[in-house]
Amino acid sequence: MITTLIALATGLGLSTAAGLNAFLPLLTIGVLARFGLIDLAAPFGLLTHPLVLLIVAALAVLDFVGDKLPIVDSALHATGIIIAPIAGAILALAAQGDVAHIHPTLVMIAGVVAAGSTHLARSAVRPVVTTATAGTGNPVISLAEDGAALALSVLAILAPALAIILVVILTVVLFRVFRRAARVWDEGKA
Repeated sequence: MITTLIALATGLGLSTAAGLNAFLPLLTIGVLARFGLIDLAAPFGLLTHPLVLLIVAALAVLDFVGDKLPIVDSALHATGIIIAPIAGAILALAAQGDVAHIHPTLVMIAGVVAAGSTHLARSAVRPVVTTATAGTGNPVISLAEDGAALALSVLAILAPALAIILVVILTVVLFRVFRRAARVWDEGKA
């Protein structure tokens, strides 16, 4: 039971990180599994293949750079509506290994919801930041999202319980930022 909860916490932490940056958590688990530091559930060992790692790394770099540019980040967020939930499902399932006794469909749904809702919240906040700062705040917010995605990915693997606590904190922070930004937006229109 404990190992199932740990595997679920790891999967949800990684999936939430995928909502912030779909490629960093995939790259993180692929590299760690490649060096034998973690085990991935079958068939997700494919994430350790050098070609797959190279492709994910290239996508991570493109996403990292593109997300700092206000025009490009809008296109990335639009495609992320599909990419983030898929990455979330993959990460949640890959983290389960042989220890989890939860039906894979439920794990997949949890991963899709965690990544999708995080990505939607992120996508809702970004246009407000872009408008309020004339695009100058985008690189700062993007860098914070990337840092949070990487930290959450590592934490989900090393300390899954702490990752879940960080997910709750991120949820509260995103909610407050969105409410404050919406208030500023409404005041600007009045």
